[in-house]
Amino acid sequence: MSKPKVRVGFVGVGSMGQMAHLRNYVLLDECEVVAVAELRAEVRNGVADRHAIAERYENAVEMLAASRLDAIVASQPFERHETVLSDILPAGIPLFVEKPLASSVATGERIVEMERRSGAFIMLGYHKRSDPATMYAKELIEELVSSGRLGRMTYVRILMPAGDWIAGGFDGIVTGAASRPELQSDPPDDDFDEAGREAYRTFVNYYIHQVNLLRHLIGAPYRPVFADRAGVLLVAEADNGVTGTIEMSPYSTSIAWQERALVCFEKGWIRIELPAPLALNRPGRVTTYSDPGNGKVPMEETPTLPWVHAMKQQAINFLAAVRGEREPMTSAAEALEDLRVAREYLRLQTAK
Repeated sequence: MSKPKVRVGFVGVGSMGQMAHLRNYVLLDECEVVAVAELRAEVRNGVADRHAIAERYENAVEMLAASRLDAIVASQPFERHETVLSDILPAGIPLFVEKPLASSVATGERIVEMERRSGAFIMLGYHKRSDPATMYAKELIEELVSSGRLGRMTYVRILMPAGDWIAGGFDGIVTGAASRPELQSDPPDDDFDEAGREAYRTFVNYYIHQVNLLRHLIGAPYRPVFADRAGVLLVAEADNGVTGTIEMSPYSTSIAWQERALVCFEKGWIRIELPAPLALNRPGRVTTYSDPGNGKVPMEETPTLPWVHAMKQQAINFLAAVRGEREPMTSAAEALEDLRVAREYLRLQTAK
C-alpha cells in the first residue's frame, strides 16, 4: 500500500524558491505541492500555472487559513526570517527555510524559541549535507571514527573559491514585470556598526554553508581561533581535538565551481568535491585513500554515486523528516551556532 503524499505549501516562489526548491518537489512522488503564497501576482500565477498548482495566495497567513498542509517550504531572504516565521510557526507544521538562520544572533535565538513553542521543527537549507557525496562520506567518517582502522581524525580542510554557483540553474525561471515590493527586515545586530553589519551579511550569505559543513564533517562543536586580515582563512579547534580550516576564495573561477573538503586521518583521507549549488542531476565526488601499513597495499577508491543533485536529495530528506522516517538534516539550534561562529570569526578578524 502506497503512503499518503505529503501535502506541501510554498511561501515564496522567487528565484531560489522556484529553481532550487519547487522544481524538485514537483518531481517527487512522495509529495504533492498543493499551494503557493507569493506577493507578486504575475509570478504567483505564472509558477502555479506551470506546475498545475490550484491553491494560490498572497501570503502565508492566507495560505494557512485556507489550505490543509503537512509541511511548508519558505524560501525567503534570511533578513526576513523572524518576520515571516512568526506567521508560520504557530501552525505547528514542519518547516524548511533557507540558510542562514537569521539577521543576527539575537534574532536567531528568538526563532529557536518560537520553534520550541510551536512543537514543529525547522530544517535549514544546508544542502551540501544532502549531496550524495557528503552523505556517503559522512557515513564512512563515522565508521572510521568508531573503528579506528585509519587511526584518529587529525584535520579537516574546506576550500570554497568564488565561482559560477548558478551553473545554468536559473534557465526557464518565471519572472514578472513588477519588482518585489520593499518589505520589512528583521533588526540587525546591535553590536556591529554599519561596516560590521555589512561584513556579517556578506559572510553569512556566502560562507555559512562551509561553517556548517565543517562541524558536520568534524562531528563536534568548534570555535574559531584565528582569522587572517585578508578574509581568506578561518582556523578552528573542535571539542574533539581536531583542527579545521576554511579557505574562502583564495582564488576565483569564471565558469567553474571548485569546492572541496578534505578529512584527514592518521592513515588516510577522504576527499569530497562538490558541484555548483544549482547544477542538476550531478552528485559530488568522493575519493578515499587508506594506507594501513603493516605490509598492506595502500588503496585509493572513488565510488559511483547516484545521479541525484543535492537540492533534490535535500527535498527527499526533508519529506522523510516530515514523515518521521529520519531526523532533519539540520536544526535551528545548530544554525544558531553557525551565527555565533560567524560573530566570533568577524571579531577575530577585526581585533588585530
